[in-house]
Amino acid sequence: MTRKRQRLIVLCLALLLGGGATALVLSAFSDNLVFFYSPSDLLTKPVPAGRSLRIGGLVEEGSVKRDSDGVTIHFIVTDLKNTVPVTYSGVLPDLFREGQGVVAEGTMTPDGSFAARSVLAKHDEKYMPREVAEALKKSGEWRGDDAGAGAGAATTP
Repeated sequence: MTRKRQRLIVLCLALLLGGGATALVLSAFSDNLVFFYSPSDLLTKPVPAGRSLRIGGLVEEGSVKRDSDGVTIHFIVTDLKNTVPVTYSGVLPDLFREGQGVVAEGTMTPDGSFAARSVLAKHDEKYMPREVAEALKKSGEWRGDDAGAGAGAATTP
């Protein structure tokens, strides 16, 4: 074999191995990729059945209901424009409350509700996940930076 032919074979093998490694990495990432949706997005964008996703918004006032087993919780997530019913079995975060921001991860069910595997609540009165804030701004319901001023906020007489 000539030197030129050996280089060509090595180059082809390197490209083949590099392409295979890239395909494996992309395949692994696509299996673990979780998209964020607001309740309004779920109505306008098709969601593949069984696809893991996150929904975010506010817990609708008066929507939290517990089953008799004490473990299963039903609540509604809203972006103040549209709503999605959510079912979650497990212990909710301490800061989970009606009217507060929440991000739930899980899958859509055939009846249009959301089966959550995990629920995250905001951790202080001003924090809101970036995706939730963007969705609220898009829907025109953004309350601004002073919306979360709580009891500890400075006031002037």
